[in-house]
Amino acid sequence: MDGTLVDTEPYWMATEEALAEQHGAQWTHEDAMHLVGNDLLTSGRYIKQRMGLPQSPEEIVELLLDGVVERVQHAVPWCPGARELLLALHDAGVPCGLVTMSYQRFVAPIVEHLPPETFRVIVTGDLVEYGKPHPEPYLTAAASLGVDPAECVAIEDSNTGATSAAAAGCQVLVVPNHVVVPAGERRTFRTSLEGMTPADLAALT
Repeated sequence: MDGTLVDTEPYWMATEEALAEQHGAQWTHEDAMHLVGNDLLTSGRYIKQRMGLPQSPEEIVELLLDGVVERVQHAVPWCPGARELLLALHDAGVPCGLVTMSYQRFVAPIVEHLPPETFRVIVTGDLVEYGKPHPEPYLTAAASLGVDPAECVAIEDSNTGATSAAAAGCQVLVVPNHVVVPAGERRTFRTSLEGMTPADLAALT
């Protein structure tokens, strides 16, 4: 979701910077880039160590979500072509799953801007034991959809997410956003989702 469907990475970065400023801690752009695509608890542990915060990683995640959810409620920053592709997939009856390491309370205000059942399955970071880059999130989504992962196309913007999807057996369409994603097994690259159709995705399988 983050960086692929909606460009919320600037929201996360602004929230991280505000948290650092509030606690008089140092936080760099490189630190922010290090967190892109991570499981939120992994990010919470990194922030706790880097900023020297007294809160637990779980509490830090909730603070981050507070800030990002507030920003999303003001405006949903769709990535170019993402909403149009989702609507086309919905109209074509293609079963879709959302696989994100964000938590449910962050996903809800974004999904409500889409038709019902746009995503038949939603796998969030608080619903799996192992987050990306582990394959569990994508394996869970494919199983819930009742499909073979090899027949799925995952759309990802980070190496962490692409690694998770490929390890699950999915074909991966990589649309880099804020971080460089290296070439790898089962990875096809595109600069944007603009003009992408359900037929284009089907061709990748």
